[in-house]
Amino acid sequence: MIRIVSAGAAQGLVGSVARRDGIQVEGSFGAVGAMIEKFRAGEPCDVVVLTHKQIEELEREGAVVAGTAMDLGAAPTSIAVRVGDAAPDVSAADALRGALLAADAIYFPDPAKATAGIHFASVLEKLGITAQTAPRWKTYPNGATAMREMAKASGSPIGCTQATEILATPGVTLVAPLPAGYSLATVYTAAVSARATDAPAAIRFVQALGGVGSARLRREAGFEE
Repeated sequence: MIRIVSAGAAQGLVGSVARRDGIQVEGSFGAVGAMIEKFRAGEPCDVVVLTHKQIEELEREGAVVAGTAMDLGAAPTSIAVRVGDAAPDVSAADALRGALLAADAIYFPDPAKATAGIHFASVLEKLGITAQTAPRWKTYPNGATAMREMAKASGSPIGCTQATEILATPGVTLVAPLPAGYSLATVYTAAVSARATDAPAAIRFVQALGGVGSARLRREAGFEE
């Protein structure tokens, strides 16, 4: 059993690797802000997956085992629609603005604690459409929940979160990353918790997540090198 505290962006990959290797995994997945709070509050944890910057911070604090960190890749913040809906043009700022204004609901993760949510809120501000779109925002604690809810929605919704969360959610489809000038690709990193009860097993799982043998699974999950 591997106990994990992880950014929601890595949930699909964790599940794929665990199934492939026959490893039982349990724990928490969600917005990075909420997950680092859980980890620091002492939630039982063998492996932690957060942003590269956060893992570096935890390593300096001695909260993760030095030398065990492995990058999983970069997850681009991307636009999604429901399966079957026409994919809008989001290749440039004007096109993205038009697509967002045309939607009757905009689904995205927590704009205070989720990496994609924080960034997307800044994109709406930069596009000058925060006030116009705010009544149509549908925000959730993490991107996976936002995408699940959008999959069930009626009307003409659009969503934004990490590509990895979009690809892991049935009923929604990845359109494209945010366009140049508005894009964000966040590097996620796994490491062994200093509280791990079975450090060797935790090390093996981190190596399975980030190693060469899982490169295809990482690409399929939406991580970029």
